[in-house]
Amino acid sequence: MRMKPIALLLVLTLVVCLALTLPEQKTSVAPSAKPNVILFLVDDLGWTDLSSYGSDLYQTPNVDALAKSGIRFTDAYSACTVCSPTRASLMTGKYPAQLRCTDWIEGHKKPYAKLQVPDWTMNLPLSEYTLAEALKDNGYATAHVGKWHLGETENFWPENQGFDLNRAGWKMGQPNSQGGGKGYFSPYNNPRLTNGPDGEFLTERLASEASEFIRANKDKPFFLNYWLYQVHTPLQAKKETIDKYKALAKEGKHHTNPTYAAMVEHMDDALGMVVKTLRETGQYDNTILIFYSDNGGLRGNQGRKPITDNYPLRSGKGDVFEGGVRVPLIVSWPAQIKPGRVSNVPVISPDMYPTILALTGGRVKPELTSTIDGINLSELILANKTPVRKALFWHYPHYHTEGARPYSAVRMGDWKLIEVFEEDSLQLFNLKQDIGESRNLASQQTTKTKELYAALRSWREQVKAQMPTANPNYDPARAENWGAAQPAKPAAATKND
Repeated sequence: MRMKPIALLLVLTLVVCLALTLPEQKTSVAPSAKPNVILFLVDDLGWTDLSSYGSDLYQTPNVDALAKSGIRFTDAYSACTVCSPTRASLMTGKYPAQLRCTDWIEGHKKPYAKLQVPDWTMNLPLSEYTLAEALKDNGYATAHVGKWHLGETENFWPENQGFDLNRAGWKMGQPNSQGGGKGYFSPYNNPRLTNGPDGEFLTERLASEASEFIRANKDKPFFLNYWLYQVHTPLQAKKETIDKYKALAKEGKHHTNPTYAAMVEHMDDALGMVVKTLRETGQYDNTILIFYSDNGGLRGNQGRKPITDNYPLRSGKGDVFEGGVRVPLIVSWPAQIKPGRVSNVPVISPDMYPTILALTGGRVKPELTSTIDGINLSELILANKTPVRKALFWHYPHYHTEGARPYSAVRMGDWKLIEVFEEDSLQLFNLKQDIGESRNLASQQTTKTKELYAALRSWREQVKAQMPTANPNYDPARAENWGAAQPAKPAAATKND
């Protein structure tokens, strides 16, 4: 039976009125709309170097807003206590020990130390199928902006590792202050970045380069590998920002260095510019933004003033303890991730490779599955399902001026075991009860010590980890005194216990 025109009009009017009175519903991203990905990696940013992670000086409103919009990890780690190995792990999903890229490039030379370091790989091998290559093969535009530090010669630089565009990525691990370069201020003397006006600030310039790439790719999915040089030394910042923190810094606080505080703020501003560009181009909701650091904060000193303080963690960059490898990690994807979440699940940088591929609708190549050390965190991020993993591992067969001697370590649950190869003893800590790693329980918890040590040795065999060897040129009188004084250690269990 056909409806009369007047009745049809009344029905249509009723439908329109009902639609206008219903509350607005947030639509989820269509399965066919691939999300953009930005991997925002900060250099040398410590675990407490953000307001949202407990800083008592540094102001980071943009990072804090990002944390509120997604998921903040409390127990996230870098794969190494220094930068290059962590960066290689992010690009491949593999532990540095498997890649044999186990130190910053080119590392410290210690010819008279007790141990001789192995002949390790000083690049990201071109044979690796990088995250950029995987995403590019899945239809993504790819760009690298900022620090690279994964090879001395240009055949190992980003444009040969899957990136369509490279801005500022080359061999240097910090802003170039050689041959007329002024570090964070133009001229930069960087072969992959044209000099700006005299005095231009590098972090702002890179934020502009990142924003330009985002605007140019607003109609197709993109992967932006945005790796800041900030907050690596040299300590340089804008005078007005330094002056701001000179007025705010107070003795007796954990964070007291105004120049470093200014550098942290400039980093936060860079993130703010990227988020602003995403909003302006309508891409914010469907962009996965991952905020990470490549290793723990650099304690060091600037004159007599510490650079930063990783309290309550012990030590910092270049050392075996939590201050060297526990770092901030935030993941935001407004269209899919419930905001305001905090996770204490232990995660590590190789996890980003399989996780990003899963979140973007891709997957690890079947022939590579057995070689990937990272695990897929997508169900944890999207549905709060805790992944199954036995342990996290570290292997650093090198020396570092900030304190590290060749070591391996493992974390299983709340327990962490450290083996320093110069010593005939092990260190065991319960991180839940003793996050500052001040109480060595190896001699008291012998069963737990044996369990973790067996797992550590088994893993080293599995990845064919390179080991240091006895140095025939060892000279105690000429070997450097490594690192600052550490807390006195209780009697430890020997490796043979």
